[in-house]
Amino acid sequence: MARYTGPVCKLCRAVGMKLYLKGTRCTSPKCAIEKRNYRPGQHGQGRTKLSEYAIRLKEKQKARWTYGILERQFRRTFADAARARGNTGAKFLELLERRLDNVVYRLGFAISRSQARQFVNHGHFEVNGRRASTPSLRVRPGDQISVVEASGKFVKETLEAVNLPASPPWLESNREELKGRIVRTPEREEVDTPVRELLIVEFYSR
Repeated sequence: MARYTGPVCKLCRAVGMKLYLKGTRCTSPKCAIEKRNYRPGQHGQGRTKLSEYAIRLKEKQKARWTYGILERQFRRTFADAARARGNTGAKFLELLERRLDNVVYRLGFAISRSQARQFVNHGHFEVNGRRASTPSLRVRPGDQISVVEASGKFVKETLEAVNLPASPPWLESNREELKGRIVRTPEREEVDTPVRELLIVEFYSR
């Protein structure tokens, strides 16, 4: 499967805000936004007025890069949200939050979503007692997430020097035992991803 392998700091500069793609580096003075808070490229410091299409595209790219998803999977997730009942934008963010790699990150078992995705790919996590290696696996309320016993020491050593934020209220995390539980589906107010989902809905509905 293809994936983006370029410098992720350029993505933050392209949308003009921190997407926290490199974990602790994003909160340090080394962050690219702190050094060069303008768009990458030769004309990055020029003034550009965005079209209506460009505004919506930028919002879509911001969400896609934040969760680390390629366009085809991102569009498929939106299609699932559009078929569901209720507000499409809120449902879309809910489905993105329920991805296993995102849940591992939210539980505090990884310093970034990219690291969480790598941990899941390498089989370091179990869902309801069964090893899971699919980052896009959609978890449900009541699911139990735990680190594979053989990987516990490795994950703890990775995280022990990092002060990670608390997990959101829709998750129950035990970082000492490296276990977590999905309490319920997330509400829109509990998703701190800085995107305007209405613009994404308008982008795909054009």
